[in-house]
Amino acid sequence: MNEFLSSSKRLLFVLFLLGASTKSINAMEGSSKEAPKTLRLGVIGLVHDHVSWIFNRQQKDVTIVGIVETNKESIARYQKRYKLPDSLFFDSYVALYKKAKPEAVSAFNPTKRHLDVVSYFAPKGIPIMVEKPMATSYEEAKQMAALSKKYNVPLLINYETSWYESTYEAQRLLDDNRIGRLTKIVFNTGHPGPQEIGCSPEFLEWLTDPILNGGGALTDFGCYGANISTWLLKGENPLRISCIAKQTKPDRYPKVDDDTTIVIEYEHQKVVIQASWNWSHNRKDMQIYGSHGYINCEDSSQMKLMEEEAKGEKSHVPPSIAKHQKDPFRLLYEIVHQDRKLERFSLYSVENNLIVSKILSLAKLSSEKQKTVQWNDL
Repeated sequence: MNEFLSSSKRLLFVLFLLGASTKSINAMEGSSKEAPKTLRLGVIGLVHDHVSWIFNRQQKDVTIVGIVETNKESIARYQKRYKLPDSLFFDSYVALYKKAKPEAVSAFNPTKRHLDVVSYFAPKGIPIMVEKPMATSYEEAKQMAALSKKYNVPLLINYETSWYESTYEAQRLLDDNRIGRLTKIVFNTGHPGPQEIGCSPEFLEWLTDPILNGGGALTDFGCYGANISTWLLKGENPLRISCIAKQTKPDRYPKVDDDTTIVIEYEHQKVVIQASWNWSHNRKDMQIYGSHGYINCEDSSQMKLMEEEAKGEKSHVPPSIAKHQKDPFRLLYEIVHQDRKLERFSLYSVENNLIVSKILSLAKLSSEKQKTVQWNDL
């Protein structure tokens, strides 16, 4: 009989004789033919210019099933740019949930509205990803975290620097003791200004509002350094925070800071965050200093490493990273369809971003009082 069977059928026949179930055999036969699942994603808001990330994404594992937006200018712009049908748009969370049946939502609305998104979708069991920062205040962040925990719903906070090869390689080099004991981290983040780089009017309207954004450059770019340092320090709480928030362009940004420096003191380390809308160029770089060397992450993939002064500085090429590290929407897909879990205090995690929110709130308090504040002051 075996001479008439193909090799694959012979294997299945042997498995059957050994007691394999019909279900498992059918799974083996059909596994190569099964189409991958698609994540049904609801998009909340078009007034954050980062929303272009999902529209420009080429992979087929995520499908936008609905968009909640009422701003007519934003709707018209994105409909024209991406040829979006009217049927894709909804005027409320309720309509999106009932008619489009999303499996997850990603929020591109004002930071102040993140709590509203979590308040509605978490009780429905819908995983949520919001753009950084998590919230405009520590109090809001705590409410979001409580809802995520109560309903056991994943809540992710998305930062561009969480996609960088250099970010993950810096952690590996640090953990491998390549530069010695960690002593200081310096972050330089920002750009010449949201008006200067051409942000949309709808984005500018809330980004430069102290209520809707929680601040200016302090919240917009201060969050990056707080997020990464919390991750590198494995969730350690700071001791003290000092902050100077300045207005260098009050004619352009009369309501918020546009050039801010935050100093975070830990028991054994210091973190300096220079967040600004007054840089000469776009930048997201960090320098990590150890007892006998340093790591300079110039951008997402350009790095310099000095392990010992006698050996000098050398260029360092970070290795490629996994799809779920490089792409936040792939990460969301794997959380929904492959049961991927976030590590505690990881870059996207609630635990990490609760600390970030407290750092930013204390930084604002420090700036207002013009003095150093203690971690327990909030």
